[in-house]
Amino acid sequence: MNKDLISGVVLLAIAGTYYTWSTQIADSTLSDEVGAGGLPQVLSVILAILAVILIARALLVARLRTAAAAGSDDEDDNARLPRAIGFLLFGAAYIFLLPFVGYIIATALMIGAVALYEGAPRTWVVVAAAIGGGVFYWAVFVKLLGVHQPMGLIFQGLF
Repeated sequence: MNKDLISGVVLLAIAGTYYTWSTQIADSTLSDEVGAGGLPQVLSVILAILAVILIARALLVARLRTAAAAGSDDEDDNARLPRAIGFLLFGAAYIFLLPFVGYIIATALMIGAVALYEGAPRTWVVVAAAIGGGVFYWAVFVKLLGVHQPMGLIFQGLF
């Protein structure tokens, strides 16, 4: 079995578990027609659909793949592991820095670091995209959607 097939089966199990748990969310007096569990149930169905697509793709690719191509794909998969670990470390650093520097700065650092990690040239464009992205995501989540984001310990008394 290849990684896509295993991932698809695991995602399908997660979607089923998530759907089961979302049906147990109690409706309150503030619930609308959809109910409190409506969005989680829709998200679990979408996750299940994506899992089935991933499983179907894995089975189709496995069927079409030749023995020679399978050996080279395994080498490519092994070469991708350090890159995946790098992205995982970026996520861990983001989660660690978020309470200290706040949402805007942590998001800007994440965008800039990923851009440089992906091979973007070290120019002012990366800095502008990182700062612009941090401000844009802050404006969308905090101002437009009203989702509170951490200000950071270093900016706690300033705002």
